[in-house]
Amino acid sequence: MPNKILLTGFDAFGGATLNPSWLAVKALHGRQVLGHTVVAAQLPTVFDASLKELNALLKKHRPALVVCVGQAGGRSALSLERVAINVNDAPIEDNAGAQPVDTAVKQGAPTAYFTSLPIKAMLAELHAEGVAAEVSQTAGTFVCNHVFYGLMHALATRRELKHTRGGFVHVPWLPEQGNPSMPLEEIVRGLRLAVRRAMLVEQDTALGAGATN
Repeated sequence: MPNKILLTGFDAFGGATLNPSWLAVKALHGRQVLGHTVVAAQLPTVFDASLKELNALLKKHRPALVVCVGQAGGRSALSLERVAINVNDAPIEDNAGAQPVDTAVKQGAPTAYFTSLPIKAMLAELHAEGVAAEVSQTAGTFVCNHVFYGLMHALATRRELKHTRGGFVHVPWLPEQGNPSMPLEEIVRGLRLAVRRAMLVEQDTALGAGATN
């Protein structure tokens, strides 16, 4: 049985000197969650290279659970992403200078994948513990969505990962980056709670958390 939980974050991008997604998952590296060891890894904010690194990590660890984490400046809560779409449409260059426009993450693959994380149960747990959280209907069209889609495609098509569940969480800026923001220790606490709930729940909760726009 898989006994690893894989958490990934990104390196800094867009002229920033830090990325809270990496700082948060790094803080959880080596922790035990319900008998599973957390493995944290950093992905490059680069379209193709990020998925190559993620696929290597999946092959190496064959985890029970994967949560990829990214930064979303302008959001004020932990955003539990619902859907990954098969499109790259970069508003800025990635860290290798690439800026794909209207290209597919994976040619010939489905238009979209839904997360296999119990995001409503995770949301309820976070709210119960006083952590600002929301269900998000879009992971954007930059490298975060690229990784999210690539993860879900791998889980859907690779036989050795058929029992692995996964998804994506966006985190706000840190206070030193601007506002809205969330302290690093609160991001770490929220991710730990969310991961634990994801490990405990197989059938998600029916909870209204949609959007009107």
